[in-house]
Amino acid sequence: MKTKIVLLGPPGSGKGTQGEKLCEQYGFVKLSTGDMLREAVRKGTALGVKADGYMKSGALVPNDLIIALMKEKITSLDEGTGIIFDGFPRTVEQANALGEQVHIDLALNLDVNDQELIDRLTKRRTCPKCNAVYHLEYNPPKRAGFCDKCRSVLELRSDDREETVRNRLKVYRESTLPLIKYYEKKGNLVTIEGVGSIDEIFAKVKKAVL
Repeated sequence: MKTKIVLLGPPGSGKGTQGEKLCEQYGFVKLSTGDMLREAVRKGTALGVKADGYMKSGALVPNDLIIALMKEKITSLDEGTGIIFDGFPRTVEQANALGEQVHIDLALNLDVNDQELIDRLTKRRTCPKCNAVYHLEYNPPKRAGFCDKCRSVLELRSDDREETVRNRLKVYRESTLPLIKYYEKKGNLVTIEGVGSIDEIFAKVKKAVL
């Protein structure tokens, strides 16, 4: 089994959902820069204050902030721990920095077209307390507007509004797509079409991981 996995794909491609399923079934630890940054923003840490402006506009948070945060997380884990990197790296510079910390076994790319991504993200709702994610159409909460896990009021994240989503996709295409070529050259890239039910996509994910 692959134990150090990078999840690639544009915002809304399902990286978070598939990463959670891998964690539940195989015991991976998922490191998501998005979750870590949003937590820092909520807590008002120095990193959170710096990152907040970038996140609200849909721009990428500067490499030095992301790399420092991720290095801290990696060093806190046991050496043999299975790790899924969700939302990191986003640039070749970040990929090189990550490669200095761990050997990546698999770069799993979820490929989804832009119009499908816009529909997914603008209908996504997130729990501000426990970070659970729902979708009004595909994965609605049992009680409309409230988290199933902790009953907090769900939110439309500022970076999931349509104008910001379109900017996020533009930033992704310009800045992050080169990572696909980066990992392809290393021979550890697998691309999966991220369309279909969550379980249908997960079946393809498992095949790549095992």
